[in-house]
Amino acid sequence: MKAKGLAWLGTRTPQFEATARFFGETLGLNAEREEPDFAVFRLPDGSRVEVFGPGDRDHEHFTTGPVAGFLVDDVEEARAELERAGISFIGPVHHYGEHSAWSHFVGPDDNVYEITRDDPQR
Repeated sequence: MKAKGLAWLGTRTPQFEATARFFGETLGLNAEREEPDFAVFRLPDGSRVEVFGPGDRDHEHFTTGPVAGFLVDDVEEARAELERAGISFIGPVHHYGEHSAWSHFVGPDDNVYEITRDDPQR
């Protein structure tokens, strides 16, 4: 497996409003989606930052701080290689459409990370 870059960063926070303002207003990232307890910001290179508030129930496993997503060519193949190396995954491989997939894992430092393949059209 070879990581090609950082494609995604997600953070869960009880300070949702302030954190979303920080990414949107202070850092100047383009808000792509804004909902109660969920916001998506897009960077110029196409990578994304997602902020999850306390009401978000889909990311309760994000307990160690920001989660970085490493871009790979094939999530299933990369996951199998990491599992052979002794890495533990959280849940299944998730798919969004035909070309996007991701899977969360626990690193040797006990932090949560992700491998991801992203469709730039999303």
